[in-house]
Amino acid sequence: MQRRSFLGMLGGACARPLLGAEERPNIVVMLADDAGYGDLGCYGATRVATPSLDRLAARGVRFTDAHSSSATCTPTRYSLMTGQYAWRKQGTSILPGDAALIIDPARPTVASILQQAGYTTGCVGKWHLGLGSGSPDWNGEIKPGPLELGFDYAFIMPATGDRVPCVYVENRRVAGLDPRDPIQVSYAAKVGTEPTGKERPDLLKMKLSHGHDGTIINGISRIGFMSGGKSARWVDEEMAKTFTGKAVSFIEGNRARPFFLYFATHDIHVPRVPHAAFVGTSQCGRRCDAIQQLDSCAGQLMATLDRLGLRRNTLFIFTSDNGPVVDDGYADGSVEALDGHRPAGPFRGGKYSIYEGGTRMPFLASWPARIKPGVSEALISQVDFAASFAALAGRKLADDACPDSLDMLPALLGASRQGRDHLVEHSGFIALRRGQWKLVPAREAQGAKAAAPVELYNLAGDIGETKNVAAANPRVVREMTAMLEGIRTSGRSRPR
Repeated sequence: MQRRSFLGMLGGACARPLLGAEERPNIVVMLADDAGYGDLGCYGATRVATPSLDRLAARGVRFTDAHSSSATCTPTRYSLMTGQYAWRKQGTSILPGDAALIIDPARPTVASILQQAGYTTGCVGKWHLGLGSGSPDWNGEIKPGPLELGFDYAFIMPATGDRVPCVYVENRRVAGLDPRDPIQVSYAAKVGTEPTGKERPDLLKMKLSHGHDGTIINGISRIGFMSGGKSARWVDEEMAKTFTGKAVSFIEGNRARPFFLYFATHDIHVPRVPHAAFVGTSQCGRRCDAIQQLDSCAGQLMATLDRLGLRRNTLFIFTSDNGPVVDDGYADGSVEALDGHRPAGPFRGGKYSIYEGGTRMPFLASWPARIKPGVSEALISQVDFAASFAALAGRKLADDACPDSLDMLPALLGASRQGRDHLVEHSGFIALRRGQWKLVPAREAQGAKAAAPVELYNLAGDIGETKNVAAANPRVVREMTAMLEGIRTSGRSRPR
């Protein structure tokens, strides 16, 4: 295996690893897209069925105060991979489909840390962290990408289901591409002669509510413009099956040695086009049908681990990249079909929101050999995967690596009720959680957005963030404001 430039940034193995090489667990991180805290049965949903994930919860730890590091997808994925809050780095907002890779290959990642610890590493599903060093060459070798960040294998969609290019990339090349039909992609102007949703709405099998009026592919218009690559284009209805099949194959092919699988689903992001087997199966519309498809994918991975005798020594984590959104550009009837279903559960906000519904995630962790079933109120974050997995694998992080990632392994495994004492939340700007308190700083007016005063919520008695108690608690506001500013300016929050 080649040594890469970032290896020097990692410290050597700890003097006393947590586990012997023969005891190290396989690690599966399943990251859903836009699934909210209230979208699973084990978190209170009644109009959608999630038996596989409910079973995972019953066999492991169900967290009630676990967070993504941002309320949108790209920054969350950046933080999860690097152990650095995405708001520290410019260019980590939601990316177009032709963006360059935003993670420096010299930076340690979850994958490279585990790769150096002897794990075989695989990435399947949604990427949305950019590819290449400029505009990707969709007709040739595409790098840098996941393989340059520590993954041994990758089968990904470059960005999102509603953005072009609508193709899969396997390792460094577009899968199934016919070189006689080269791909062109543009986010600036139309390319090729294929119709767009704006030009031909009559051709759409899924109507628009806003935006998404670029090139029509598989009867659905997307963000951006694309021509060519017809043999390589995905079929939305088959996407979940395709990704799950690749994930299962990765597990089967690496059963004899420790592996790390990052399985980032497209479900339940728009466009929501589940397989016909799931259409109409829930009680709350197309969005919930996609949740049930998501649950089936989780069940297939768990069944594979059981079949291969790997389940007992596999750490399986399920979570989501940000809070829920119902209407996100396509008129798929999801708003009308909710009928009492509460995607964010008891929390305020959702995707794009600074409030708890934006980042408080469903989060399940199961490892039958080590984790006892239960419920945990520990405050944890996906930004902690890097340091926690390094500790699990017996790796010592260099001082300047993963600057915001904390070793939360005891909490992650349910062995401790103590999680973080603070957490920075993000959605265009940053807020601070410290214990029971949530500080949302004052914001100046920007464009059409009005100025907003400082907000302070006591989550112990106001989980829905309905009562701003800043005026009654000036000392708490001062202390947390100073703490947040210190975290912002220090460049790190991991203790030296």
